[in-house]
Amino acid sequence: MGASCAGTVVLVQVLLVVNPFATRVNDAKLAAVEAELRRVADLTVVKTEHPLHATEIVQSACEGGCDAVIVFSGDGGFNEALNGLQADVPIGFLPGGGTSVLPRALGLPADPVAAAHRLAESIEQGRTRRITVGRVNGRRFAFNAGLGLDAAAVRRVDAMGRREDGRRPGDLAFALAVVRVLADNRGHLEPMLELKGIGRAAFAFVANASPYTYAKWIPLPITPEADFELGLDFVAPVHVRRRSLVRLATLLLTGHPRSGPVLYGHDLDRLEVVCDRPMPLHADGEDLGDVESAVFEAERGAVSVFA
Repeated sequence: MGASCAGTVVLVQVLLVVNPFATRVNDAKLAAVEAELRRVADLTVVKTEHPLHATEIVQSACEGGCDAVIVFSGDGGFNEALNGLQADVPIGFLPGGGTSVLPRALGLPADPVAAAHRLAESIEQGRTRRITVGRVNGRRFAFNAGLGLDAAAVRRVDAMGRREDGRRPGDLAFALAVVRVLADNRGHLEPMLELKGIGRAAFAFVANASPYTYAKWIPLPITPEADFELGLDFVAPVHVRRRSLVRLATLLLTGHPRSGPVLYGHDLDRLEVVCDRPMPLHADGEDLGDVESAVFEAERGAVSVFA
């Protein structure tokens, strides 16, 4: 992406957005990440200071004419950055969170410095790919969104707050939150959603990529056919029964949802869901509050990412 004139190399203008409170972000890793990127780019580094700050930073940078954006954060920061992307500016993601689903799903190394080296090569060679992102009620999501069970678990984890070092609870806390949601309902979840034109279900997972998420290093392919180059997939269990809970969980977590009592959709442009009562909604693990309805839409090929 760089150009030369009379022997002078013109480096691309790259904005590096950093969430200093992300689980795996520290001064040493940030310095190493910067060193990798500065080999190929004129780098401006900005640290986020409050929720939704990444959205503001990226939007301002796009308006100012930057050539590319790199985000060193967890999945929440990636989501904010995507929602600030106002122009066709290529973007890259460095795994700084405890899970960091997005960069891992895009094939980047789990180590942020190794991922920065890979992204530097992509910037130098101008190597990008276009991916589909989703929207739910107008909010972009990079890899998944959920209505009901997993959104309720996200809310419970958020309620735990952050530790003294600013880090969020990890995967174990989320798994326990799911268990507690089910325990509060005595292991039963009845149909509470109407997927228009499809049927009724207890909750819904929606994704534009697989795996849906990770448990530490283990991918969880809840929507096994989802692909960044296609539309949206959904998996919506019709109900949950205590006697069949273990079997249903096993089918979902191992990527065999069609073998259970579920509604399933693949490569969709739009999915509209109406709730019997307000239910929690999330996008990329960010709590979007309680909603009475949700419209999920695919933005096919909307974003250029460094790959």
